[in-house]
Amino acid sequence: MSLNDNIHEDQLNEIMRVENLNFTYENGYKVFENINLSINENKFVSVIGRSGIGKSTFLRLLGGFLKPDSGNIYLRNKRITKPNPQIVLIHQSIVTFPWMTALENVKISLKSKNLTEEEENYRARKALEMVGLQGFEDLYPKEMSGGMRQRVSIARALAAEPLMLLMDEPFAHLDELTAEGLRQDIYNILFNPETNLKAVVLVSHNLTEVLELSDEIFILNNMPATVVTKIEVNLPRPRNPRSDEFNRMLDQLYTYLGSFSNIRG
Repeated sequence: MSLNDNIHEDQLNEIMRVENLNFTYENGYKVFENINLSINENKFVSVIGRSGIGKSTFLRLLGGFLKPDSGNIYLRNKRITKPNPQIVLIHQSIVTFPWMTALENVKISLKSKNLTEEEENYRARKALEMVGLQGFEDLYPKEMSGGMRQRVSIARALAAEPLMLLMDEPFAHLDELTAEGLRQDIYNILFNPETNLKAVVLVSHNLTEVLELSDEIFILNNMPATVVTKIEVNLPRPRNPRSDEFNRMLDQLYTYLGSFSNIRG
């Protein structure tokens, strides 16, 4: 296969493209300059960089929640200019409504879709089953662990049948044992053949988490920030964070970031 054939194949598989993206905060601080990247279907992609570089802001730009100064973002070659129901954002805070059951929390994402009550219940139950919460539909958030509540948030996102899922530090408020258990399941949950999901973009400070989940990693650096490198992760799944190969690649990520103390802190 020639180089041109590879380029053509990538273009066919591309689900999102960012071209010459620039963004400035209202106070005049320029966050991003000339960001370019491409995300292909069936990829779990992470974006990393030092604290304060603008990773969460970048997710909001991808989702159409913020408008860039210049440049364009495309989803399947259609320009994103406002929030799009085919792109769903999961916040770092675990968002469940305490007066609603797990099933009712998931159904919130379906209210704009003009479904019957029966259709809403079917899709919400199916989403809860995909995240491992079959049989817990009637529990209220106070009766769930943090990991269960985060699974409800993921089920709510999947029930909306998006093409892309944006995840902003989704495990940050979980204890490490709960987070590790959810990380072990999350890739298979998100790329379940029963979902419409085609790609995931994660931002996280936890590089072990990033390496455990990602197919590709984009690193942001400089002021204003731009993409300085892309790393392809070819480690076999399921990944073992204790393996020598995993830890060699983890060290490589820290080296690329260039500031061990800031990242680890």
